[in-house]
Amino acid sequence: MRLFSRLFVGFLISLCALPLWAAPGSVQPLATVTLEAAPAPADNPLKGFMPYEGVYDFPHSLEWFYLPLKDLQKDYEVFDWQPLEKKLDAVAGRGHQAVFRIYLDYPQLPYGVPKFLNHVPKRAYNEHGNGEKLNSTSLAPDYEHPDLRRALNSFILALGQRYDGDARIGFLTVGLLGFWGEWHTYPHIQGEDNFMASPLVQNEVLDAFAKAFRKTKLLLREPKENIAVQERALGFHDDSFAYQTLGPVLWHFWPKIEKFGLTERWKTQPIGGEVRPDIQKCLWNDEKEPCVPPGQEFDLCVQTTHASWLLNQGVFALLTPAQKQRALSGARRLGYELSVRSVRLHRQARALLVELSLANSGVAPFYYDWPLELSIVDKQNQIIARWTTDWQLPDVLPQAPQIWKFTCHEAAKAPLQKGRYQLLLRAINPLPNGKALRFANKTQDETLPGWLTLTSFVLDN
Repeated sequence: MRLFSRLFVGFLISLCALPLWAAPGSVQPLATVTLEAAPAPADNPLKGFMPYEGVYDFPHSLEWFYLPLKDLQKDYEVFDWQPLEKKLDAVAGRGHQAVFRIYLDYPQLPYGVPKFLNHVPKRAYNEHGNGEKLNSTSLAPDYEHPDLRRALNSFILALGQRYDGDARIGFLTVGLLGFWGEWHTYPHIQGEDNFMASPLVQNEVLDAFAKAFRKTKLLLREPKENIAVQERALGFHDDSFAYQTLGPVLWHFWPKIEKFGLTERWKTQPIGGEVRPDIQKCLWNDEKEPCVPPGQEFDLCVQTTHASWLLNQGVFALLTPAQKQRALSGARRLGYELSVRSVRLHRQARALLVELSLANSGVAPFYYDWPLELSIVDKQNQIIARWTTDWQLPDVLPQAPQIWKFTCHEAAKAPLQKGRYQLLLRAINPLPNGKALRFANKTQDETLPGWLTLTSFVLDN
């Protein structure tokens, strides 16, 4: 023990103006180190623009896909998960996480209701491109039918049992009801021509999701009358972003969020969506060529809604260099932007006390509690000690810096020899080959990929 104590005498002395020696039980404050800021990458995990599943050059960390319920459910309690597994594995194989939706009714695509429910009544319609493009109709099921309601409940519970907290999944949109699973059936919305599920069925679906998913974040298209969204852990997705997002039109996305008192929901639950398809590419033209309605400017929509991610296939097509740079800037504005402002170290007996000042200059928090790890590396950049902290990323809200403290106990750690070392920080992506969360600091990845270098120090014993 005497030798062990001597090996740590003078720990981190290089950060001090004078050679301070820590007596057992005493606390020696060391100098604060300020870290320089630098932009984080546009493909930081769980934020930014995403394409439909596939291989693309534009930086991203998320991929989107749909699946019909009939591909997954074969009977009330019989499921074939392979179509979903195949897609999730493909997305994860590219180091990305998936956002997806299951549908029953998708205009222009075959009916998505499982075959064992063929007896459930259905109604035909030819809006949303069916009549003009396909010379055919789509089918909307009777959501009130008890057999369909039973099947949906069984499916949601089974889906959650298998996939809640799956590292391959970034976010899940509730889906299932309405055209595209978007919880509307416009223009079939009134009287006997109303195709949409009743509030009773909508609440049944949300009850099932709330029971089935406690870890994976869920997003609903929008709040509605007579469905209980205030007390449920739900985010929302605006699928006409930068086109029908802001007011004064009352049926646009944000006026509905305001109507139901949910303007602070982004602090705990994510906001996502899709850039309106017909503006996805022209949105990044020169500022003198606006293609969005007045009052729906992209930056204003991001700042107001606190959106974290958007389906935006247009930027994954061919862009000019100028368009690409503007699109990259737009992607970076979404979601979080975490940086360490400063680090303060203290030496106490055989413990290192770490104090960080962490800031978020983005528009939203990071929504998952990924573990944060501290490590010490030697001059060969080999990790020789590491600690998992109790810090929680979702606590760091925009413009509300946090002070985090953690004690790295040296007991049971291999004694450090005389020499220079570095203290590093990282967030652990639960997807083994997933993209690292990179802090908006100049020393990110400076020592080791995926790690933020906090400071260096010298052991002089």
